[in-house]
Amino acid sequence: MTKKYDKEFKLQSVRLIQEEGKSVAQVAREMGLHENTLYRWIAEFKNAGNQAFPGSGQLKPEDKALRDLQKRIRNLEEENDILKKAMHYFAKDRR
Repeated sequence: MTKKYDKEFKLQSVRLIQEEGKSVAQVAREMGLHENTLYRWIAEFKNAGNQAFPGSGQLKPEDKALRDLQKRIRNLEEENDILKKAMHYFAKDRR
């Protein structure tokens, strides 16, 4: 079973390497982690900065924005379909 680490633990581990100059191997030993896990966290931190490690159930801001836009598109398409049906319904009555 995979262990879950909170955002603060991940950030602390990355900071030990980047700010205090400790080696990945040393931090891995101290924190009880595999080196590959630390390398992955470092890469994620470099890509996303403090936005990295959003946690379970939370989305990164750009993913949340994308999800919100997709939801808005679905709602607008549904509204558009309703208006088209209403237009056809009222157009029949005028004939």
